[in-house]
Amino acid sequence: MRSTQSRERAVALPRGGVCRRLFLLLGLLFSTSAPALEDLAWEEVGRIPHDPRAFTQGLVYGAGALWESTGRWGHSSLRRIDPVEGRVLKRVGLPSRLFGEGLALVGERLYQLTWRSGEGRIYDLKPRLRGTFSLAPLREGWGIAWDGRVLLVSDGSHRLHRLDPLTWRWGEALEVTEAGIPLDRLNELEVVAGRILANVWKRDRIAVIEPSRGVVNGWIDLGSLAEEARKEGGGVLNGIAWWPASENPRGEGILVVTGKNWPWMALLRVPALQSRQPPVP
Repeated sequence: MRSTQSRERAVALPRGGVCRRLFLLLGLLFSTSAPALEDLAWEEVGRIPHDPRAFTQGLVYGAGALWESTGRWGHSSLRRIDPVEGRVLKRVGLPSRLFGEGLALVGERLYQLTWRSGEGRIYDLKPRLRGTFSLAPLREGWGIAWDGRVLLVSDGSHRLHRLDPLTWRWGEALEVTEAGIPLDRLNELEVVAGRILANVWKRDRIAVIEPSRGVVNGWIDLGSLAEEARKEGGGVLNGIAWWPASENPRGEGILVVTGKNWPWMALLRVPALQSRQPPVP
């Protein structure tokens, strides 16, 4: 869907045997100091239908419904979805000049990003458009989530930008790293049990991020689901929502995941994640 400019760094390296010894030393250092990260255990407990025409960009649960943002020029939308049957209850189309992206819910307001238009959109729960906001200085909008204090916004880089929905001021960005290396292409976001969950574009795993330092301390490997979806015409994994125990007929917190053009949404029990609804500002 998107591409980000690669960043190249010119590094002067020693030649010959010294160079080879340097690389061997670095390899040994990283192999001994960077232990393998935990894969969180999960169990699929059900599925609900999903419109295979929906190019999913954002997913969130709230007010008794799943809310989905879809992309593509001329086909972008905001949708309210029945969380049991998967039926689209209401659809609001975006102007053809806008490419829908991530989606967050804060109280009774939905915040939807657009890709390269520098514009965010604000809806009530009808849903009706209530206003817009600027994404400047970001060049692109990808994913968005509410952490209980601010909106976290991804732009395809390794940074999560903090945006206050009351003042519309940007705070200091959170730089996300895995084993000390920047983790680029952060996309759809969700905050669960005090941890940030992030799709990484074109990867079949969800990063589990410690929010105070931006360190990836685990993964949710969904390769088996993504492979099945691709066989049914689906695209990349993209779409994370937390369905809290207080509103779920199962009486337990459920992670809802899907992808671009997937024909279903998977309901996952992830024991390491606990339901916690962030406060409303």
